[in-house]
Amino acid sequence: MIKAAKHKTPISELAQSPSHLMHRALQLCLDIYAEESASSGITQRQYAVLEVAAQRQGLTQTELVQATGIDRSTLADLVSRMTAKGLLLREKSALDARAKAVRVSEEGLAALEAARPCVAAADKRILAMLSKGRRQTFLETLAQLAEVADKAPEEVKSAKKAAKKADKEARKAAKLAKKAAKNDESEPAKKSKKAKVQPVADEPEKPSEA
Repeated sequence: MIKAAKHKTPISELAQSPSHLMHRALQLCLDIYAEESASSGITQRQYAVLEVAAQRQGLTQTELVQATGIDRSTLADLVSRMTAKGLLLREKSALDARAKAVRVSEEGLAALEAARPCVAAADKRILAMLSKGRRQTFLETLAQLAEVADKAPEEVKSAKKAAKKADKEARKAAKLAKKAAKNDESEPAKKSKKAKVQPVADEPEKPSEA
């Protein structure tokens, strides 16, 4: 009888997967936030936008993307819906006529004040799941990951710029190589043509007969 080979179960593999564990932890945190903030009616992302925009009134949507970590398309839709609800105001930026500055309305400030105790309660519940000795390390680890995430767009931008420069240089080098190869091919033909058109030496004149 052949014994079945032993394989690691998917459960043990997932238990060592940072992405899976962070996803589960995120789900738990969002559920806790939803329970605590149900009365405020403000979602976690809406709270992040209100908090950042209230601290620095007049930010552009690009600056809000950088400050909150919310992707550009999601934030644009979020700002539109929050503006429609009267939580935000949009106006032309004083620094960039092409951009829209975002401000928190009076209604938005009131909603933010109502949401802050709910967020504090959610954060307290989350940290309470860890021992006191691990809480600060937990926060520092999250802050480190957030810092890496903030740098990612700039790194991608720099990488694209470097790749574009390398591609330009490669095309320039290929063009020069092609030109050099063409010159090498035409050189024998030029020599052959030159040899064909060389003048024939004049025959010496015969002496005249007396």
